[in-house]
Amino acid sequence: MAKLSKDFLLETSMLDFNHPQIQALLEQRKWRDLSQYDAIGAIYNYVRDEIRFGYNADDRLSASKVLKDGYGQCNTKGTLLIALLRAVGISTRFHGFTIYNELQRGAIPSYLFALAPERILHSWVEVHQNGRWINLEGYIIDKPFLKQVQIGFADQCAQFSGFGIATNCLSQPDIDWKGDDTYIQSDGIADDFGVYTQPDNFYAIHGSNLSGVKKVLFRYLLRHLMNLNVNRIRTNGVKRKKR
Repeated sequence: MAKLSKDFLLETSMLDFNHPQIQALLEQRKWRDLSQYDAIGAIYNYVRDEIRFGYNADDRLSASKVLKDGYGQCNTKGTLLIALLRAVGISTRFHGFTIYNELQRGAIPSYLFALAPERILHSWVEVHQNGRWINLEGYIIDKPFLKQVQIGFADQCAQFSGFGIATNCLSQPDIDWKGDDTYIQSDGIADDFGVYTQPDNFYAIHGSNLSGVKKVLFRYLLRHLMNLNVNRIRTNGVKRKKR
């Protein structure tokens, strides 16, 4: 079996896993004491459910900043997941995509949806375990938020797109770590940019989702409105329009 490159374990400016807050978390959770399989599962569950689904100021935040925020979306939660896994010696890499904006409808309020780009930068994490690369994407939506969407659309048991979710089975999406791929937005993928050793390299090439005035508006106003909407759904559920 070929030996993996040490590049899959590197710390970078985005993957700053030697930051004191990240090191304190590792010590508190004792993830280094677990087997590789159990460490992947424990860290994955932490990022999925204890780092809530929400919208950060930028896709290119460092892992320590995402941890401090306590919330994130596909790209930022992925940065934290990679950093935590590498911190315990587990090789990871970054896979970049775009997704169609339609899957964000509902999470993004309708009065803001027109401002969203048609295709949104997206990513998932690939982890090396038992000699193969495994795709991890099911960490994006925390279970409390997902549960509210499932309750709100209990009449839809087949393919579903919306509220940050794109799956062929809303009632039972493949989001739990069992040693295989996990997905929650993969049915909404538009473009595949391939695999990168470091997320820093991907964003250096592809930038972020918005620029100019829209980027400023997003950072200081729009994302806060989006997060209020997401938190309302997580607390009060989905309000569907009567037909």
